[in-house]
Amino acid sequence: MPQPVRRRTKAREVALQLLFQFDLRGPNYGQELGADLDALCLEASDGDREVCKFAQRLVEGTLRLRPEIDERLKSVTRNWDLKRMASVDRNILRMTVFELAHCQDVPPKVAINEAIELGKKYSTANSGGFVNGILDRVRMDLEKERTATSGAQDISAAQAE
Repeated sequence: MPQPVRRRTKAREVALQLLFQFDLRGPNYGQELGADLDALCLEASDGDREVCKFAQRLVEGTLRLRPEIDERLKSVTRNWDLKRMASVDRNILRMTVFELAHCQDVPPKVAINEAIELGKKYSTANSGGFVNGILDRVRMDLEKERTATSGAQDISAAQAE
């Protein structure tokens, strides 16, 4: 008997579907999406409000911070133009970069493993490894930035005393 899909896994699938639609339909669709997001999300999540809530958080955050996310991706994908990536892979990466950088309630390993599974399920056979390599570099960069920021705050606090 197949195991039921966990809520956050389902939410990531729903978010990926919505981000994929946005990516294919272009920036004008993003304006239309705002009004329809709740309805689309509820339909895709079979009416599960918890799934929809997390999916909306991922979609709204990813769309709001897309320029920043794309810059971060460009910095770690030296030989890959984002436009040349498979649309599914590109949107998995964008969503997971948002999750790594802005969803402190999600452990980085969980976010990356979920992204790998999405890539395997919805993209090519090589997608899992491709997504893993890029997201691991993003994770390391984010950890370095957080360590540097934390160290700078510690120094400032020590100087203030």
